[in-house]
Amino acid sequence: QVQLVESGGGLVQAGGSLRLSCAASGRTFSSYAMCWFRQAPGKERDFVAVVSRTGASTYYADSVKGRFTISRNNARNTVYLQMNSLKPEDTAVYYCGAVASVTRATIPLEYEYWGQGTQVTVSS
Repeated sequence: QVQLVESGGGLVQAGGSLRLSCAASGRTFSSYAMCWFRQAPGKERDFVAVVSRTGASTYYADSVKGRFTISRNNARNTVYLQMNSLKPEDTAVYYCGAVASVTRATIPLEYEYWGQGTQVTVSS
């Protein structure tokens, strides 16, 4: 079983930046592709970004492309989401997920493990 814990959320003014972290338990972190999804109240869980096992490949939702950067440090069992130029519509609970092999990266059911989430609120 993989345990995931997100951190780094908070309140920020529009145009500001936040850096989210997701720490994974165990010694098999490098075996998993890692993702970030987000969910606003009353909305579905939406894809944000995914990074391959080595960190060599990334893919982003159009809504965050050019503003967000996903990365990972396998030595620290941690994946990051650097969020710049934040907008009020970025407000959501952000979740990280893990899966051994990704076929459809934008689909939540593709991911086997999830963290509890961290709240990001962007004010106007």
